[in-house]
Amino acid sequence: MTAHRVLPPPGVIKRNTLLLAASQVFVGVGNQMVPTLGAIIVARLLGSAHLAGMATSTLGASRFLVSYPIGRIADMHGRRVAVAFGLVLGLAGALITGLSVLFGSFVLFLVGILVFGAGVSAGYQLRVAAADMYPPSQRAQGLGYVLSGSLVGALGGPVLITAAHAWSDNLGLDPLALTWILVPAVIVPGIGLVLAVRPDPKEIAANLERYYPGYRPPRTQATDSTAATGVLTFFHDRRLQAAFAASFAAQGNMAMIMAFTSLALEHHGHALPAISVAVTIHVIGMFGFSLPLGWLTDRVGRHAVLLLGFLFLAGGAGLVPLTSRYWIIVAGTFLVGLGWSAATVAATAIIADATHTFERGRAIGANDTASAAAAIAVPLLAGPAVELFGLSALGLLGVGLMVPAFVLLMARSKEPPAPDYDSPGA
Repeated sequence: MTAHRVLPPPGVIKRNTLLLAASQVFVGVGNQMVPTLGAIIVARLLGSAHLAGMATSTLGASRFLVSYPIGRIADMHGRRVAVAFGLVLGLAGALITGLSVLFGSFVLFLVGILVFGAGVSAGYQLRVAAADMYPPSQRAQGLGYVLSGSLVGALGGPVLITAAHAWSDNLGLDPLALTWILVPAVIVPGIGLVLAVRPDPKEIAANLERYYPGYRPPRTQATDSTAATGVLTFFHDRRLQAAFAASFAAQGNMAMIMAFTSLALEHHGHALPAISVAVTIHVIGMFGFSLPLGWLTDRVGRHAVLLLGFLFLAGGAGLVPLTSRYWIIVAGTFLVGLGWSAATVAATAIIADATHTFERGRAIGANDTASAAAAIAVPLLAGPAVELFGLSALGLLGVGLMVPAFVLLMARSKEPPAPDYDSPGA
């Protein structure tokens, strides 16, 4: 095994990385809408907060249904096609959701969130695209570059919501509806940026030695995108078990906090722009530190960063219900976002390390399907728990979620290093 050394990425890799990161800027604005507005819209449409977690759970249901098929599309037709297709779905879903508020239709709202969620699911294939273009020792840092694009997108959420508030009176539209109707304006540029990525990251991954002189590809490098790799194959791999469990816990924790923080802040009298700022700070935690976390993941190891993520997730979930003070609640949501970022970067790197190019999209899809199950179940469980026991239930559930993932990670064998020369089968 060759000693660790840094192989500088060539110009085409830098260009594609910049395009993917820029596309995340536009995707990130739209992705804020569900955590910021979902619980408030559900409470308004149903007249009760009992199902406030329904929006986030519906988003999770959509991811559960389409993540693996989208991964298959990415493996068969390329990452660009899968992501661009998803952005088109996101555009349609945003418009449907806006119309549901105007018409006061909860059923139409669920349809809109389902379609929008399909687009969000496809957007997660950007992680595969980022991992495809870098050798193992730089893989997590490459992920960090792309995911950091959403940091700028986070700043656009409050701008979009504030603009909707300012224009709603003149247009005679509900500001909640107008916000969703404006979302396509920021999705369309993202589609153009994704389509400008050439060659497709999947093609780069299959020929890394062309872009990194001296890189030695796996001995059994397969290029057939239709090669049979069943879902159960992924779940039988010990490395993937740890990655999937970490993603499950991180996504469930974050979905719960995202679903209920906006409702709690509104209950304490904070206006919608202030709630949007809180969600923006949470999203900064999610993406603003992706690059240093990626660098750390490549240097100290995937498992160490996963454990750091667990600590942030549990601590943040414990802070949110402690008080009604705005900035303490915001600090908790920030830590949850930071923990999610650490877990996502490290888990995605593990998945990329453990899979071949032709199956990587489906592996990420299988991981997202598992984590989507958490996004469905945890907010729905948290709703009745909050009604019965108050917001303190959020802290208990958030901490409890991390325990099984921590135990499973610690039970796994010691992880191998991530050198510039390796094989998924190693």
